[in-house]
Amino acid sequence: MGTSNSMKTLAALFLVAFSHLNTWACSDFYKKLPGISLTLCESTRLQPSGAHSVQGRDLLMRDVTVTAPKLRVLVVAAMHGDEFSSAAVALHWMQWAQSDPQSTLWRFIPILNPDGLMRQPARRMNAHGVDLNRNFPTPNWQAETKRYWEKLTRKDPRRWPGRSPLSEPESRFLFDQMASFKPDVIVSIHAPYGLLDFDGPAMPPTRLGRLYLDQVGVFPGSLGNYAGVQNAVPVVTVELPNALRAPNDAEMHKMWGDLRIWMNQTLVAQ
Repeated sequence: MGTSNSMKTLAALFLVAFSHLNTWACSDFYKKLPGISLTLCESTRLQPSGAHSVQGRDLLMRDVTVTAPKLRVLVVAAMHGDEFSSAAVALHWMQWAQSDPQSTLWRFIPILNPDGLMRQPARRMNAHGVDLNRNFPTPNWQAETKRYWEKLTRKDPRRWPGRSPLSEPESRFLFDQMASFKPDVIVSIHAPYGLLDFDGPAMPPTRLGRLYLDQVGVFPGSLGNYAGVQNAVPVVTVELPNALRAPNDAEMHKMWGDLRIWMNQTLVAQ
């Protein structure tokens, strides 16, 4: 009897501690995200990964596990801190993955760039002023990113690739996650171009919800280039139509359903 009571007490303490951790994990960003309540954020059960941003913020993540997964899917959002809608969609998708994972092992990183998101005003780059989506180690990085930034963007500060590949803790974190998790597909959520992009060896989805495939090209240092082109891991890039306003619930559900249909038909059926 005493042992049973002790176990109940420990379980209750664990639940309280977990609740406090989860509230803390959501407390500093959820208010900036469109359509995200504290209750919804807490329901995703985000946890600190152990990695931190330039300014010391926890890089949060969550795995949704199944017993015998047929696919391993990595979902990353808010790589650019001013794309609030991308993180909002990722959190909604996390809820739905938890309720019905469908033989898929999911890893969610809903806010890769918390410093950019929490800045007033929010900005695309991280706290070092680096565009994380140009900081991955693609071939001939120094020469190609220099040419891209200086010639093609005319030294646009929003697209500065940094001084060296993986110079930033946030890009190193995602690089390490790809290496350890070994995803079969990466879904990278962005805004605001309102299209669907794709890099990699598989047959791309033609549409997710109202977003139609429109492959915009390959950029030096980008995630699509590094993972999709160089390492043959399919990268689905979801470009939402608005960075500040998330799609409505029906549209998010349609995108989610289309994504899963494509994965099952294209990747599982291989």
